[in-house]
Amino acid sequence: MMKQGVRCLLVRKSIMWKGFSKRFSILYNGKWLKNTQSSSLGGVSNSDQPSSSALPDNKFCCLSREDVVRFIIGCLGALAPLPLSSIASLGAISATYSFIEASSPAFEAIYKIPHDPCAIAVIETNSDGTHKIIGDISAYKLWKCDYLAAAWAMANLSAGQFVIGADDYGTTRTSVPDFPINSPTDGSRPGVSSRPRKFSSRSIGFFNNLVNQMPVGRLRNMYRGRSAPLTCKHTSSLAAVMAQMLSHRATHVWVMDADMEDDILVGIVSYTDILNAVTKFPPP
Repeated sequence: MMKQGVRCLLVRKSIMWKGFSKRFSILYNGKWLKNTQSSSLGGVSNSDQPSSSALPDNKFCCLSREDVVRFIIGCLGALAPLPLSSIASLGAISATYSFIEASSPAFEAIYKIPHDPCAIAVIETNSDGTHKIIGDISAYKLWKCDYLAAAWAMANLSAGQFVIGADDYGTTRTSVPDFPINSPTDGSRPGVSSRPRKFSSRSIGFFNNLVNQMPVGRLRNMYRGRSAPLTCKHTSSLAAVMAQMLSHRATHVWVMDADMEDDILVGIVSYTDILNAVTKFPPP
């Protein structure tokens, strides 16, 4: 089901859930990665299994794709040598990704952002037609930002300025009107503070202290180190990409061409791509 796009499953816990949770098993090409019953229990009849009538009605847990990938990380030995294979050789790279030019208005991303993964690349198109990624706009980055500031920035800035968090092309300070949550948004009405606040890391989730005092080159360098999108090479191993996604609690990783010096974007890897790769190639 998760391979078809389901993000979470509501699973009812059984009486033996505590035991199963420590040795959670999944079916892999018709074989169990971990046997839930030891050989000593091979003779136990099905009558000893808890019946459906004995299951509690109010004990459920939510199983996400991240949980499944985290389990797969713990079973790398059983999947060898697949985890050490490159994501390119496993066909885990999706070449159909959504993107928006850095010079385009940021609000255009709303009409292009896909459902899964919920992310769109902000790119610059090279003379040869390849894409150089400078950032991304994604749900997992925006869910913990200041929504009012993010909405203002998306309506007024370009996509490139939006992901960097400041005006990259001028020296004027980019300010966000300080709209109280429960007040009108018209600046001429009472209750709206005239005190401006910068569109910065506190408002959008990116760190850009003193960003407006920096030239464009230094600004890009700081952006690269602070808020660059999560990327990997097309030669990266499946295990490395899974660990990278889990450590950052990310829903996707952008894939770069390892043969090019610049950050040339060639695709994206999501949880669905990983699950498809793991279940597509049977172990030797």
